[in-house]
Amino acid sequence: MRENSPIRHDVSRLTEEDIYLFKQGNHFDLPDKLGSAMMEVEGEPGVHFAVWAPNARTVSVIGDFNDWDPDSHPMAVRHDASGVHECFIPGVPKGTRYKYHINSQIGGYKADKADPFAFYWETSPHTASIVWDLDYQWNDAAWMENRRDKNGFASPISIYELHLGSFRRVHQDRYRSLSYRELADHLTDHVLRAGFTHVEFLPVMEHPFFGSWGYQTLGYFAPTSRYGTPQDFMALIDRLHQNGVGVVLDWVPSHFPADGHGLSYFDGTHLYEHADPRRGYHPDWNCYIFNTGRYEVRAFLISSALFWLGRYHADALRVDAVASMLYLDYSRRDGEWIPNIHGGRENLDNIDFLRRLNEMTYARFPDTETIAEESTSWPMVSRPPYLGGLGFGMKWNMGWMHDVLRYFSRDPIFRKYHHGELTFGIWYAFTENFVLALSHDEVVYGKGSLIRKMPGDDWRRFANLRLLYGFMFGHPGKKLLFMGGEFAQWQEWNHDAELQWELLDSPPHQGVLQWVADLNAVYRSEPALHQRDFKAEGFEWVDFRDAEASVLAFLRRGKDPDDMVLVVLNFTPVPREFYRVGVPRPGMWRELLNSDARPYGGSGLGNAGAVMAEAVESFDRPYSLTLTLPPLGAVFLRPA
Repeated sequence: MRENSPIRHDVSRLTEEDIYLFKQGNHFDLPDKLGSAMMEVEGEPGVHFAVWAPNARTVSVIGDFNDWDPDSHPMAVRHDASGVHECFIPGVPKGTRYKYHINSQIGGYKADKADPFAFYWETSPHTASIVWDLDYQWNDAAWMENRRDKNGFASPISIYELHLGSFRRVHQDRYRSLSYRELADHLTDHVLRAGFTHVEFLPVMEHPFFGSWGYQTLGYFAPTSRYGTPQDFMALIDRLHQNGVGVVLDWVPSHFPADGHGLSYFDGTHLYEHADPRRGYHPDWNCYIFNTGRYEVRAFLISSALFWLGRYHADALRVDAVASMLYLDYSRRDGEWIPNIHGGRENLDNIDFLRRLNEMTYARFPDTETIAEESTSWPMVSRPPYLGGLGFGMKWNMGWMHDVLRYFSRDPIFRKYHHGELTFGIWYAFTENFVLALSHDEVVYGKGSLIRKMPGDDWRRFANLRLLYGFMFGHPGKKLLFMGGEFAQWQEWNHDAELQWELLDSPPHQGVLQWVADLNAVYRSEPALHQRDFKAEGFEWVDFRDAEASVLAFLRRGKDPDDMVLVVLNFTPVPREFYRVGVPRPGMWRELLNSDARPYGGSGLGNAGAVMAEAVESFDRPYSLTLTLPPLGAVFLRPA
């Protein structure tokens, strides 16, 4: 086939302006210029290849079309000091496997590298890139036109987090994972049943090691081929959008794996990563760290982020491991890190990069969101850069998660001594735009499933879990729950297995799923529970001092003064009868939700659907309700 595949060096997709912006770090449409692209030149179809390798002596394209011969199709380096090598090869068809053969100027280094900008990769353990296009006929116009109303701060956002490979398996076919298109059916049906507004995929970007769950990304422009083609992944997002479900993608700009066919030591030098291991190597994950001080690397990463929001219609990016990017001494001992130019521990390059990332995201796609996984008290993560913030739309509330799970793991008899673990979170709840996340990280590595964290016998465990979810959905902040938690999976999450779907044949597990579905329904329908998630005006304590009884009561308020929901929670297995709670208005208060209702697996103790407010002052309010608080129960009420 070699004689039918001549090479041309007079064809380019890059203009002088492209190179100028790339070298400045301000070119954010790089997949349109670098990588492989099917095109016609003078009526002849073929593929244009372009790769950034400034320290390579020579680069050639090797692949199926030339028997992987590095001498067959050499690329030409541009004469503009950009370090870009390119060529056009006629006759190369879609689906062709290829790599770049790098012959470095440094130390005789040679390597065969996958294309950093490839849209499609071979399935691991194979490592080649594949010539592909992104042609697809989208059918989600209605969602895209209105998604600002679905993703905004005043919108109900309840996220179902999942790992594609272990959501469900096909038992009749060697226990394989579902394909993207199979997931479009099963996942959409399940998410609609459970009532979530969004799904969040652990990283789908191509990764060599399945056990990394996608967090060791190499293909920053390619969905993993484990479950199908790029068009198959588009079809999955399309189906979710057509059914009113938003899509959040996990994205990892903090580090990348050291696999030889990937980004590391790309052209015989530390091109994408820092050369000094005190800046460029991450000891926790055995990965390299991106050098965002290099402008071309910034352009590469921001192009990737915008690519998923644009080409794949993603509604949000959850940015992984932000804390590791902010601190030069993150997970390092003295002597293992280099201070910044001011002698401090702050990573100034990454701070600047993250601000630029968020500025460009909201400039290009103002109807999307960026969400930071940031586990420290770094200030103003979700505040605009012009105010000194990092510019994220939202931030995971890791402090709330740790405090609440620690509290719920305690025997109820001791909870009165730890009441502050429940109430402390509200004092900082409005300093950031928080997402309350019960994520995958809480149900792996020996931590046990959420229901296993609950104390007591099975009845108390189920009641505690329903109470936990009631507290989360009542508390200010958007919501996130990892798969399996919605029906109280007993087993800790295992990426090599599917969820325990058989548990849904059991009434207690059916009850938890129904409780989650009803929580989601009320969360969506009641403006008081979502409109002011990020504003102090949306929350009001009724009573946070009853540590002896381990009871909390608070009001959530919407923008309309008539929109209010009272949430009362009893964190002990002792029923509380004739429990008086102050309210701001008279009349009937309807019981919206009761976690102890029999359909959820509870004992059926409650308030007969409604309670009349009496003109009896309580907690500085002119009226009050006399409630029956079920054991380990959450009750939601609103004025009729």
